[in-house]
Amino acid sequence: MIVKLLSGDQPRSVLLTLLLLVTLVCLAGAPFLFDGVRALDTAARICIFIVLAASYDLLLGYGGIVSFAHTMFFGLGAYGVALASSHMGRGFDALLVGSVSGTVAAIILALLIGLFSLRVRAIFFAMITLAVASALAVLVSQFSGLTGGEDGLTYKIPRALTSANRMGEFMGTQISGKILNYYLVFTAALILFLLLLRIVNSPFGRVLQAIRENDFRAEAIGYRVIWYRTMATCLSAAVAALAGSLFAIWLRYVGPDTTLSFEIMLDILLMVVIGGMGTMYGAVIGATLFILAQTYLQNLMGSASEATSALPLVPDLLNPDRWLMWLGVLFILSVYFFPTGIVGRLRERRAS
Repeated sequence: MIVKLLSGDQPRSVLLTLLLLVTLVCLAGAPFLFDGVRALDTAARICIFIVLAASYDLLLGYGGIVSFAHTMFFGLGAYGVALASSHMGRGFDALLVGSVSGTVAAIILALLIGLFSLRVRAIFFAMITLAVASALAVLVSQFSGLTGGEDGLTYKIPRALTSANRMGEFMGTQISGKILNYYLVFTAALILFLLLLRIVNSPFGRVLQAIRENDFRAEAIGYRVIWYRTMATCLSAAVAALAGSLFAIWLRYVGPDTTLSFEIMLDILLMVVIGGMGTMYGAVIGATLFILAQTYLQNLMGSASEATSALPLVPDLLNPDRWLMWLGVLFILSVYFFPTGIVGRLRERRAS
């Protein structure tokens, strides 16, 4: 009912609805449902990457725009918080100023890229975004006096959001500022995701999908294709920058490898493809599965290797050091069996 009220876009599959509800309940109650710092960190990363993947889906899935600069916008938001916190101290004003500054910088850069590059063919636009993102990553690494270079920046956030802030117990769990920090991330991620869901189901989102299907026809009937694509790029960049700000607030460390690397760009692409492009809900499923696999697959393989130690070859194949290989195999299988993504396949089964 809430989703229908906010966007009108319902899951349209009983199984998908259950998956989304289970994910929402697990994330909402993560501090109380799961023990350990690692579980809470995993839940926070899932929240952040759901927003990041959803913002990229706005570009790729709904707009048909292939961009390799998404981690650049993510990094701008993260570095905005890091720089503001380093120079202004550990106040909430620094977090606000850093988030707003990073988001504005991302919008301006996305606007410039869109106006000057979206007129070219798709593959050339993708190459331009890759070049700009690579150039920014090099600049961040070179200006070590400002950005910390390859070592990155470590900074302090308000004490109210750290483990030092103890506020008693609830349901047998010690309530600390770390949990408040998590719920800040969770609430902001939920709001941003619902905002994106509303955007893609608005008249703007429908025009964007029409342009994706046939840009010549959309332009012929009067829609300004470049304007819509540029606005989509700016909106996507703004949400990605805010996701980067949340990541910086949670992690309290920002570096080129954690926010600007091309590996993160590939991870985002995999999340969107696995979940289902052009569905928005696919970002939830894809990001959740990918982060869980990235975090726990190595441990599961270690346990499986020990359990099969008496068998020939199997323990070597299940060696934890080969977790990336098996992650790649899982991706290939998911693309083969779910070419429209998990959400797309579930909706197809519902329609049939």
